[in-house]
Amino acid sequence: MDIKLQAEEFALIRRWVEEISGISVDDRKGYLIENRLGGLVAENRCSSFGEFYQKFKTGCPPILRDRIIDQMTTNETLWFRDMHPFNIFKEILLPAYCQEIAAGKRRTIRVWSSACSTGQEPYSLAILFLEAIRTNNQLKRGMIEIMASDISDSVLAQAKSGFYDKIAVNRGLQAEYRSRYFTDEGRLWHIAPEVKEMVKFQKFNLQDPFMKLGSFDIIFCRNVAIYFSEKFKRELFAKYARILTKGGILFLGSSESISLYSNEYDMLEHNKGIYYRVRK
Repeated sequence: MDIKLQAEEFALIRRWVEEISGISVDDRKGYLIENRLGGLVAENRCSSFGEFYQKFKTGCPPILRDRIIDQMTTNETLWFRDMHPFNIFKEILLPAYCQEIAAGKRRTIRVWSSACSTGQEPYSLAILFLEAIRTNNQLKRGMIEIMASDISDSVLAQAKSGFYDKIAVNRGLQAEYRSRYFTDEGRLWHIAPEVKEMVKFQKFNLQDPFMKLGSFDIIFCRNVAIYFSEKFKRELFAKYARILTKGGILFLGSSESISLYSNEYDMLEHNKGIYYRVRK
């Protein structure tokens, strides 16, 4: 039997979801909670969302908490998504970093994919780094660190495995890169060890403090802030600014903008692609 979400229950569950994940559910989208969490309510032998809330709001088991987050997160991703950020990285940022390395002004490049989903974004960056290493003697693998994080255990597990089905491996991935960096293992394709070794995955909630992560030259936060409240967006962009190096770069999704939430960045454009440089 389908369990219906009542109006008073929606207010409670919505606040709880935002508290544990940062995701803000619009007033008109109660159906998202009903559709995505209804199975967990029934599975835990609760007759209503209200009973589910009262039973688990205090002292929610970590496994159930993670499953709630998994159900409420949207994990749409693909290789080199939207292309503009990757073109900017390849054509503007990486050449500048290589010049700094050659001049002795830089020793490392740190990048954070802060909502990495099943790994296509950080692995796409790793591929571009490897391509650059092939043609630039100044750039070495030991100079590069790519950290990738997500709040969802299930997507991180897939990302760490490096296995993708035929549909996923073909979404946005050039045939040349597929041939060079993947192995066809029948039903699945496996990403090459040299790519996997460049990315360090970890579970991380963007509501948590950032300072323990260190500083970054580039942060990708693409197609995730759209799910957060206005207040959390302001807090999030401020926290990114504090851990970006001088002149560090922030990438958002193509439909996202920072202008209403922060004045700590300058907006830049390259070949119709937008990116943001922190003011320091």
